[in-house]
Amino acid sequence: MILLMLLAQTTPVAPIVKGTALPPSGTEEAQVMVPVDALLRAIETNDRAAALAATLPEGTITATRTAPDGAPQRRTLRWAEWAAQLTPEQGLVEKQGVPAIEIDDNAAMVWAPYTVTVSGKPVQCGYNLFDVVRGATGWKILNVTYSARTEGCTS
Repeated sequence: MILLMLLAQTTPVAPIVKGTALPPSGTEEAQVMVPVDALLRAIETNDRAAALAATLPEGTITATRTAPDGAPQRRTLRWAEWAAQLTPEQGLVEKQGVPAIEIDDNAAMVWAPYTVTVSGKPVQCGYNLFDVVRGATGWKILNVTYSARTEGCTS
């Protein structure tokens, strides 16, 4: 019975425009992606001001990794601390895959695979989880948690 109920559940989402892998412009999903896309551009251009403009100061960014001994590792920074560490790195590009976007009222989440390349070579990959909230000035990123691994990454 539970299996039948789970199979019957659906999550309503706007259809993605064929061939773009992006939410259609003008949709709520597209609005949620505005600060996400801005943050990814800020990372590529090392634009601290743009990164902070896309985020809320009380939020955090958390990296998760597996140590060589197999133990889980985690590092969390406030946005200002993280942005202060942005430094020019020639050729750094973070490409995000097709996102899953869920919205309820003024809260949203974006889950997407990503790959970071330096001069075209994959150096890190994993998944990004963005907590995005709507305020008086629109959608902003509150928190990001991401997995980071260096093996099995493709560009």
